[in-house]
Amino acid sequence: MARSSRQLDPTVVVIFGASGDLAWRKLIPALYNLGLDRRLPEKVAIVGIARSAMADDAFRAHLREGVDRFSRRGKADPATWDTFAANVSYLSGEYGEAGVYERLAQRVAELEKAWGAAPDLLFYMSTPPTLVAPVAERLAAVRLTQDVERARVVVEKPFGRDLESALELNRALWRHLDERQIFRIDHFLGKETVQNILALRFANSLFEPVWNRRYIDHVQITVAEQVGIENRGGYYDKFGALRDMIQNHLVQVLCFVAMECPVSFDAQEIRSKKVDVLRALRPIPPERVPHYAVRGQYGAGWLRGEKLPAYRAEAGVPEGSNTETFAALKLYVDNWRWNGVPFYLRTGKRMPGRVSEVVVQFHEVPHQTFPPSASADLQPNRLVIRIQPNEGITLSLQAKEPGTVMRLRTVDMRFCYAEAFKTSQPEAYETLLADVFNDDATSFIHADQVEAAWRIVTPVLDYWEANPPTDFPNYPANSWGPEAATSLLARDERNWSVPLLRDDAGDD
Repeated sequence: MARSSRQLDPTVVVIFGASGDLAWRKLIPALYNLGLDRRLPEKVAIVGIARSAMADDAFRAHLREGVDRFSRRGKADPATWDTFAANVSYLSGEYGEAGVYERLAQRVAELEKAWGAAPDLLFYMSTPPTLVAPVAERLAAVRLTQDVERARVVVEKPFGRDLESALELNRALWRHLDERQIFRIDHFLGKETVQNILALRFANSLFEPVWNRRYIDHVQITVAEQVGIENRGGYYDKFGALRDMIQNHLVQVLCFVAMECPVSFDAQEIRSKKVDVLRALRPIPPERVPHYAVRGQYGAGWLRGEKLPAYRAEAGVPEGSNTETFAALKLYVDNWRWNGVPFYLRTGKRMPGRVSEVVVQFHEVPHQTFPPSASADLQPNRLVIRIQPNEGITLSLQAKEPGTVMRLRTVDMRFCYAEAFKTSQPEAYETLLADVFNDDATSFIHADQVEAAWRIVTPVLDYWEANPPTDFPNYPANSWGPEAATSLLARDERNWSVPLLRDDAGDD
């Protein structure tokens, strides 16, 4: 249970990479909103560290611009911002420079003296993945992470580029940190609707009895992005859709959908149930990869009268790149509950809309009672959990149309967050940062989850590397992906659910 700001110990938040886009767009707006909600400690200091030379006032002005542009509450109130900004400072220097860490340790010592209490230390690694281990080593050298109970390190994805690099990153962190101190963050796990999957399943007796292979035909998980790579060609081309989205975001959502009921809402218990799912995922035989996995790369296309460039024409993308911008997988969870039920995962860029959702498709009724004339368009029940945008849940049912003739039609029962709660939802980073302040790792990823997820996608990555695509680009921008993705389900006599879109191309 979250503690109030009065119960939280004094805390120093240190953001490495503080001059970057993540801190500007997400982290500082999240911390500012937590302050407005009285979810920050009463005694808190935020220290930004980056290579760029910048005075404290210039840093604060830069951060306020980010809050004004990206906070869910709109522009900052001047008085409230001044109170928040008074706790913000900046240190510049190279991440490998010992003096930076000595100055940081000195600042922490000064705050401890002023507060009259040893503070909790929250270190946020908003840096390139290659710097995470070296920064952790430098922090340990100045003894800022030695207190296992007070020091926490938040690590952004990607957690490695493959299984070997993920294992090495974990080993490097463990040389200086206890696993309890490491908070591997996946912002998808902070989204209200993802967290609501647990409430939907385990707080409602209606769903649990039918949440198994006897009643569910298959599950689809879609994360579609309307945008392209947005000037991130150099970064994105090293990873691609399978590494960037499926290995972490979509697989984590799958775990919430498929996990067994936990004994309690305890971090270790939740993690254990998720690991059980990952271990039950059927390995993909290397020779069968084309039957379980599809890749794609967007070509040129049109959106609202604007010509969109092909991926290979985007800035920073090497000529003739074979990096996929679309990926789809068919996975099976080989356990008692889910045996034989396929889970279809897909993600892609330059798709017709921005949407993330889980579709639970139920079996058809075992016997058709109604005459063909009444049920020509009869469809199986379907539960749609919309993660973003228009967060909510829709359950499709069959109902009789009004009139003297028996005719059935599919109708929807809808729950919408915005309508039900009449309040703006916290951003994912607000939820997750509040959890770090509370030392609550429930919504964070344990090392064994990272490794298990990499083991699932490794055969696909290896096969794709050994067999370069011959058809890229194979789907136009503003489409739902390559024809092979349709065939992936068609071979099983199924088809992709077409999301209901709204005109929303924002980021997540």
